[in-house]
Amino acid sequence: MRGTKLFVGRHRRKLVVVLCLLVLPLVIHSIVVWLARPTPPTVELPSHEVERGDGITRFGASWARERGRLLEVGLVGTPEAIGYSHARLLYTQMVENEGILLDHLDRRVPSFLLRHVLLDLAQLRYRNVDRGMSSTRLREIAAGAYGFQPDPYAEFFPTYQRFVYLNALYDIALSFEESPLIGCTTFAFTNERTAGKGALLARSFDFEVDDVFDRRKAVFLVREQGKIPFASVAWPGLVGVVTGMNVEGLGVVVHGGRAGEPRTQGEPVVHALRRVLSEARHVGEAIERLREQPPLVSHIIVLADASGQSAVVERVPGVDPFVRTLPAAAAVTNHFEGPFAQDPKNQRVRAQTSSVARRRRGDELVLADTSQVDVERAISLLRDRSGEGGRALPLGDRRAIDALIATHGVVMETGSRTLWVSEAPHLLGRFVAFDLKRMLAADYDPGSDRELATLPADPLLDSPEYRRLRKPERSLSAAR
Repeated sequence: MRGTKLFVGRHRRKLVVVLCLLVLPLVIHSIVVWLARPTPPTVELPSHEVERGDGITRFGASWARERGRLLEVGLVGTPEAIGYSHARLLYTQMVENEGILLDHLDRRVPSFLLRHVLLDLAQLRYRNVDRGMSSTRLREIAAGAYGFQPDPYAEFFPTYQRFVYLNALYDIALSFEESPLIGCTTFAFTNERTAGKGALLARSFDFEVDDVFDRRKAVFLVREQGKIPFASVAWPGLVGVVTGMNVEGLGVVVHGGRAGEPRTQGEPVVHALRRVLSEARHVGEAIERLREQPPLVSHIIVLADASGQSAVVERVPGVDPFVRTLPAAAAVTNHFEGPFAQDPKNQRVRAQTSSVARRRRGDELVLADTSQVDVERAISLLRDRSGEGGRALPLGDRRAIDALIATHGVVMETGSRTLWVSEAPHLLGRFVAFDLKRMLAADYDPGSDRELATLPADPLLDSPEYRRLRKPERSLSAAR
């Protein structure tokens, strides 16, 4: 005992320093948690029970079911009803998706200590991200958090806080230089090329994170109280919009881009696009809605409507959106062409990604054939795997429009309000037609629904070349 006292007396200062070094990280972590934890709004939750029968899972007026290799989800009611129903209907799929994302994080940052330091820094940086979200979306997120119980990841972050981050994940991912979102291609055709049947919008959404977002893609049919009904193609857990069309025939898609400086406060892009589809009836109104709220990060939005108009909106935090009207036939990829064309970040996108190569090939395709464009032709454009000049490229080459990495492909017929969605894998599966006039109607009954129209799978799907390329039970992103 006496020896211990002597040792402590001799090394008191060193022991204090060591103790501080041990305790300080815990203190800092506690402060970060206190600063970053958002307070969920008070919400009134539905009192329904999940019911299953005839291949349809129901929760009140909402439902979910398998539609071939797609998941069809109808969400109806107030924001709280939509959020809670979403979590109760798709709980299993949401658990799977989050688990995969967390597994990717563990593999990319295997050090427990470093992982938690990075998460604390992220919490601190985005501690006010919820302030850019509307009260409507926050109520929906809070209700979804209550519905996502039991929560297997509660120790990682509290459910509501984690759901807030997940709603801004697209923006957070785009703020990183190595974002997997710089790879989308869209074709737009106006009345001149569609025989006056409204604009046609065909898009490939390349989200190269994990193939679960392709295999388990969802078509959401959303009828929010007091809003314009719309459809969104995404995945369980996201009712925000990256690709969608409303019942008025307004279609919208987002492409990753890079310019200016990202912000930590602003409206997440998936919320901005949902607000557009919920409130706008044509391209002009959509542009006005996009001017109302500042974005978190730079990105490119393509719009088309039932009157046959189409436009691109280039958004950069801190400046007014730049709008350019598209010609009769156009391709859009991932680089800015307006005031931020010379931005160093945009120049790096041009130099270091496939954006320019895909744009040149897209321009060739739409200009080479000036005949009328239908859905079959639009799908063939999305499935193009040649390089500039029609030269052959290896399967999976990132310079191709179809690099076999798409999370979903969608063709929108704005005049007829028909949404064609690709089944997995990528753009190779069948395209399934969703008649939004019928399926977004207030009296739509999924139980009496007939089979949906389809267009055939790409012949490559059953070819020896594709079988050799495939890596069973692994995503293409994990195999790289």
